[in-house]
Amino acid sequence: MKHESNAAQAVEIVIDDDAWVRNPGDEPDDGYRGPERRRHRVYVTRNTEYHFRDGFCIAVRDRRTGDFLRGHLALHGRIEAGIRFFSNGAMAPNVGEPRCGESLYFASRGRDLVTSPLEGVERPPYETVRSYPGSGPLGAGTPNTNQGNKK
Repeated sequence: MKHESNAAQAVEIVIDDDAWVRNPGDEPDDGYRGPERRRHRVYVTRNTEYHFRDGFCIAVRDRRTGDFLRGHLALHGRIEAGIRFFSNGAMAPNVGEPRCGESLYFASRGRDLVTSPLEGVERPPYETVRSYPGSGPLGAGTPNTNQGNKK
């Protein structure tokens, strides 16, 4: 009986039903192999955290003070692209998921916003999600409309 070597097994590519391609060692710790289901994501730059839910910026927080910024231009917007700047002054857009080292690009209301380079992408703790400005009883980013009838 002929057996494959360990080296041959290590380079095997796995393609699952959702067309995700990954190496066997790339599995998440929880073993989940389906599409990304997390609704919240935090893009971290040098000075600011951009908190997203379902692709929309629902909160912006100053990293130095920890305060949420209520009037930030990125609020309620979507990331249009990531932009990589090069030392020679050139830049290259990335319309896919922004990566570390790229600046986030928001286009809204005729005013563009380009952030400092991305330092990380994180999943916010539950406590942070519940503390977002405007968090109502239905979840983060939902305005609290249950304030009684005002006549």
